[in-house]
Amino acid sequence: QVQLVESGGGLAQPGGSLRLSCKMSRNIFTLNKVGWYRQAPGQQRDLVASISSGDAANYADAVKGRFTILRDGTDNALYLQMNSLKPEDTAVYYCYAELQIAQTWHYWGQGTQVTVSS
Repeated sequence: QVQLVESGGGLAQPGGSLRLSCKMSRNIFTLNKVGWYRQAPGQQRDLVASISSGDAANYADAVKGRFTILRDGTDNALYLQMNSLKPEDTAVYYCYAELQIAQTWHYWGQGTQVTVSS
């Protein structure tokens, strides 16, 4: 079992920045994959950014060059630094973790609202 607790969402103006945090109850480097997804109203949940063990970070085309995903082994935390925010970034953002022990387990955070508006 892995608990994920998110924080850092809120309201930002276009062009502004926000930083999302996700604290995990397990050593983050023992997880097969960690990442961030987002879901806008009436839309499906889509990948924003992810890191798989041994691999470089992977980003959705819509956020490349603006968002950065970071892992912190000291705090077992995952971060999403979001710069140059656009109104279309408005969504509920979910932290995600994948653990492989005998089978693949999937865990989600509770979600945090990000609203980009002037």
